[in-house]
Amino acid sequence: MRARVSLILAIGNNLPARAAKAATPTIPIVFVMGADPVALGLVASLNRPGGNITGVTTVIRDILQKRLQLLHDLVPNARRFGYLINPDNLERSELARNTVRTWGGTIEVAYARAAPDFDAAFVEFAERHVEAVVISGDALFSSEPERLFRLAAQYAVPVIYGSAASVRYGGLMSYSADIRDAFRQAGLYAGRILKGEKPADLPVVQPTKFTLAINLKTAKALGLTVADTLVAIADEVIE
Repeated sequence: MRARVSLILAIGNNLPARAAKAATPTIPIVFVMGADPVALGLVASLNRPGGNITGVTTVIRDILQKRLQLLHDLVPNARRFGYLINPDNLERSELARNTVRTWGGTIEVAYARAAPDFDAAFVEFAERHVEAVVISGDALFSSEPERLFRLAAQYAVPVIYGSAASVRYGGLMSYSADIRDAFRQAGLYAGRILKGEKPADLPVVQPTKFTLAINLKTAKALGLTVADTLVAIADEVIE
């Protein structure tokens, strides 16, 4: 017998939310994901989701540009950048290309649908002579911080991540939405829905709080100088 539930909380990449939506058109669903729910067809729009699903996305258009800019500030002479993404999240590489083009750079895109694909992606970056890498904020990459750090160290390439956990494992730098605030927002939505509000009427929440983490020890190992101004604005600095 199937359990009768009042609400489904779908956390992670897009897969839990997509599976939940496919399973029921009536039970309310609240997601927390690092993907664009409109592009994935989960909601009609951010302001008016429609249907039985809404939630929190930790991805906005400007966050990729900010990660690339931070990486460029730290490695100003780099011109060939790598961008590691999960193709299942329908992320657009054109935005990354347009961003680095403003300082004469180019983007080499590599794809990973699962952790074992990370190794091949970094091999691709090495073969394409990539000088610095930006990692998507997809939950897939946030779930494997140590593996990504080992690869970055193996190839001695500066990397900016979408999760501060990677920096704690030894990664160079991260810039991400505040995940604690995202879960708090999801909890508030769950409470409102259980009190009678409809997911269709609750706009998808976009992040307003962000965190910057820097590992100075890793920067030193890579021969990079971190400006005092960057250290001053960081939310977490590992020495």
